[in-house]
Amino acid sequence: MFFFLLGRSQITVSQKLPVFSSGANKMNIPALLQHSHQLLRKGLLRTPFRRYHFILPSSIHLRSGILCPQPFNSLEFHCTQWSLLSDGVKRKLCVQTTLKEHTEGLSDKERRFVDKLYTGLIQGQRACLAEAITLIESTHNRKKELAQVLLQKVLTYHREQEQLNKGKPLAFRVGLSGPPGAGKSTFIEYFGKMLTERGHKVSVLAVDPSSCTSGGSLLGDKTRMTELSRDMNAYIRPSPTRGTLGGVTRTTNEAILLCEGGGYDIILIETVGVGQSEFAVADMVDMFVLLLPPAGGDELQGIKRGIIEMADLVAITKCDGDLIVPARRIQAEYMSALKLLRKRSKAWRPKVIRISSRSGEGVTEMWDKMQEFQELMLASGELTTRRQKQQKVWMWNLIQESVLEHFRTHPTVQEQIPLLERRVLTGALSPGLAADLLLKAFKD
Repeated sequence: MFFFLLGRSQITVSQKLPVFSSGANKMNIPALLQHSHQLLRKGLLRTPFRRYHFILPSSIHLRSGILCPQPFNSLEFHCTQWSLLSDGVKRKLCVQTTLKEHTEGLSDKERRFVDKLYTGLIQGQRACLAEAITLIESTHNRKKELAQVLLQKVLTYHREQEQLNKGKPLAFRVGLSGPPGAGKSTFIEYFGKMLTERGHKVSVLAVDPSSCTSGGSLLGDKTRMTELSRDMNAYIRPSPTRGTLGGVTRTTNEAILLCEGGGYDIILIETVGVGQSEFAVADMVDMFVLLLPPAGGDELQGIKRGIIEMADLVAITKCDGDLIVPARRIQAEYMSALKLLRKRSKAWRPKVIRISSRSGEGVTEMWDKMQEFQELMLASGELTTRRQKQQKVWMWNLIQESVLEHFRTHPTVQEQIPLLERRVLTGALSPGLAADLLLKAFKD
């Protein structure tokens, strides 16, 4: 007796059934595995299921007699989990149709385009990485579909590389935030050059604010990083927020994945000048670093809930010249302030350090602290847990974005928006009631 799992449902599959029974949505796994790979592929694709989860006894072998995912990989299916019930050891087997399902609706030209980007990306070509990020940032519906196909291919490759790396993350993701003028870009220039000289490949995702009136962005962070931008082991990508709140863009997560697929092992995300509540980057990175200028307010600013309590490391910048004394004072104030806040991690207590991007003072020590953080979080398992939670947050963010887009493009809603907007402008209707009417039209 076998169990076929789909989502939360469980379907029993008997050995006496024929190979396929589409009416009952059942398969005879032993008989199925005796057939050729071509028949297996045709049979699985004829079934209405998109995700397969088999639990097999130890006596079942895959054609060659070896229990391994290779036969299924050759069928253009992606094996994500295995389950073998033998001697009390349980492994999960999940055969999932992925790339074939995603690419069915693509033309030959589109397939060649996606394959070219993917091949160039994993080979480390910066031009292909730049074109891939441009593709995922596009708001064109068809390009969004191509971007999802590319992301699925990169995600599959990313998982395979992580397995080869014994399950450890391939890259260290660091978020850098701070108010305007804190010296974020200057710090990244010095810090990035130091890392590339030590053999690392550094990717910088610099986010610039978009104008509320014109919608444009200056995208000038790269001009401050002249030396780093010429380094072949570094890649700098400025992107506009386009109205996205939280100090990042809506596609920053996807860009991080593409950079890791391109072989970059240090990902730096420089956000826009942030306030107390703009710390969305903390839900995308392994370590959140807050950069503050010496004249950043008194200790009351450090106690305020919000961005301060999200920081894993606080760096007081511009600690040189006449600013050394103010920097020491504010370092002491923030150290005392952080003691009053609840710890985010059991393995790590946030630290406050002083750095100078002009003289280089404290930058090497800062990198040592960051490596210490990574090692402690990996050893305790908190880094893996944090990334898993971030995937969930990412999913809900995409759901919210998609729901809002569906709402705005709903035919009935589009018809009523101009009328209700005019009534709100004239004061004949309250904004709350107008919103309720539009939501009711959307539900109906």
